[in-house]
Amino acid sequence: MKTAFIFGGSGYIAYFLVNRFIETNRFAKIILLDIQEPKYFKKLPKSVEFVFCDVRDQISLDIINDSEESWIFNFAAIHREPGHERKEYFDTNLNGAENINKFAENNKINNIFFTSSIAPYGKSREECNENSLIYAETPYGISKGLAEKIHQIWLAKNNSRRLIIVRPSVIYGPHDPGNIYRTIQALKKGTFMLPDGGNIIKAYGYVYGLVDSILFTMNKNENLIIYNYAENPILNLKDLTTAIKEEFEYKKPTFSVPVSFLVFISGVLQIGFKLIGKKSDIHPVRVRKAAFPTNIKPNYLIENGFDFKYGLRESLKHWKTIAPEDFK
Repeated sequence: MKTAFIFGGSGYIAYFLVNRFIETNRFAKIILLDIQEPKYFKKLPKSVEFVFCDVRDQISLDIINDSEESWIFNFAAIHREPGHERKEYFDTNLNGAENINKFAENNKINNIFFTSSIAPYGKSREECNENSLIYAETPYGISKGLAEKIHQIWLAKNNSRRLIIVRPSVIYGPHDPGNIYRTIQALKKGTFMLPDGGNIIKAYGYVYGLVDSILFTMNKNENLIIYNYAENPILNLKDLTTAIKEEFEYKKPTFSVPVSFLVFISGVLQIGFKLIGKKSDIHPVRVRKAAFPTNIKPNYLIENGFDFKYGLRESLKHWKTIAPEDFK
């Protein structure tokens, strides 16, 4: 039976990918493997099964694969920065890759799709494409870069194997409370501060476009594909906020503020929240990260004729159609 084994299958991206697989009848069976039960599905479709699995441990599941066309999807990761101890990124991201490789070998599965990150590129003010050198600086970025190599070692052992690695930029879309949604809400309230005038590129990718790219690369024949995912073209931060305000007809002003001031304020807020025993998502590390460019170009997709259907304005229109409740 042609099966999709999705590690980290209870997560955000997996939810949209599973729905697309069901729509296209890509797999006869889909198995979600995670330490948390699926939270995005109100009820699992008939062809979908949930199995508890911690990728940090050896994966010993009584599963029989009988199709050369089955795929493993490795979405399992510790990724929030800051938010975890340094070792946690390596415990999950490296052990997960090793254990998933062993699972693939034990069950004779020759196809792996791995979601990496743009974090292995490190901080760069220059445009980064798939041929750019890797300069990972954080535990998350380092662990993701090493996990890519671990999966490539698995690939090299057998000529019949396929490995696809995607390095996605910030992914956003319906029901996701991430960076783009927080920006939209802040612009609505008039509380968004544009760091240093907003003349930086912050790459972003709409979740429906990412799913399109996954199916697009799966339909290729290369044994190894490494590709970036970001919308093309992308807007700088100033133009992005302008587009959002025009699309939603927000009228409140947006002020440009020095990054150093934003970092100072976020540090004060962190101290204040700690004193009252609460946590805040406003953190100096995240502020610096938000103010640094992520100029990511998806050269592989561009060169292979991928149809980028979800520019920022198009994605916002689609998002409002799919989930209008997000903007009430």
